[in-house]
Amino acid sequence: MPVQQVHRTSYAVDVNAPAGVVYGLIADTTQWPLFIPPSIHVERLDFDGSQDRFHMWVTANGRVKSWLSRRTLDTPRLRIDFRQEVPADPVVAMGGSWIVEPRGTDRSRLTLLHDFAVAGDRSADVDWTKEATDTNSRAELARLKEAAERWTRLDGLLLSFEDSVRVNGPADLVYQFLYGVADWPERVPHVSRVAVTEDEPGVQLLSMDTVTSDGAVHTTESVRVCFPHAGRIVYKQTVTPALMAAHTGEWSLIPDETGVTAISQHSVLLREEAVERVLGPGADLDRARTYVREALGRNSTATLNLAKRYAETAIRTL
Repeated sequence: MPVQQVHRTSYAVDVNAPAGVVYGLIADTTQWPLFIPPSIHVERLDFDGSQDRFHMWVTANGRVKSWLSRRTLDTPRLRIDFRQEVPADPVVAMGGSWIVEPRGTDRSRLTLLHDFAVAGDRSADVDWTKEATDTNSRAELARLKEAAERWTRLDGLLLSFEDSVRVNGPADLVYQFLYGVADWPERVPHVSRVAVTEDEPGVQLLSMDTVTSDGAVHTTESVRVCFPHAGRIVYKQTVTPALMAAHTGEWSLIPDETGVTAISQHSVLLREEAVERVLGPGADLDRARTYVREALGRNSTATLNLAKRYAETAIRTL
């Protein structure tokens, strides 16, 4: 068998933040969709403090790819080594390291290394993988640098919450409503347009226009990953409204003997520099947090109530 060439890349960025802060951002994979632009969703499978195994979905050159990875966290050395157990085509092997080096009390350097091999060393596939690795690595380091350098204010920029609605009907009908996002312009008043593609089963790419309470129209783009057997749909907005630097969410269903509890969960990283531009002079982060909480909660709760009516009405007409 021919020996496949191993390609290597190296990227680094200097960060005006303590090394421990930078390491903390890359250590928690569940938060990557908020801090790493290409990351859509991370489904953690095992974690014991030093060994981390997870399934992740990312955007790469405009496509959605997923793979299974394992990481080894070496906290004393501020180093994380990773290896894909099941890579995404055309890659047959991919691994590397995150390395954080202290450069004084409040400065550090973050380095990201990759090594990879492509099936058959086909030049087009090698070029595609190099482009994806280069584009994503640069975006990852830039956003991590930005987040780390705001570490003293990061708690105020992060916001997570959930709303729930009780449904006296079957979970599969509620899921059907939430999954059928292409029908929302006819079913959900605050949604005026949706364009959705699903080239891979369970992975939806969508563009959506929503109308706010003051009549403004916001266009967002999202990737949704659907888990029908678990009654879950997770998503990330890849194009967000001006006030949000990142927005992820999840629709989840918890069935029981008499019905189902439908839950909408949101996590947001606010864009601090947009607060006054969007909300007016003098607006602060507290006002921005309240505004985002109310706007997202109002829309998602309205959608859950429509799913509730859909499920309960269907049951009554059977």
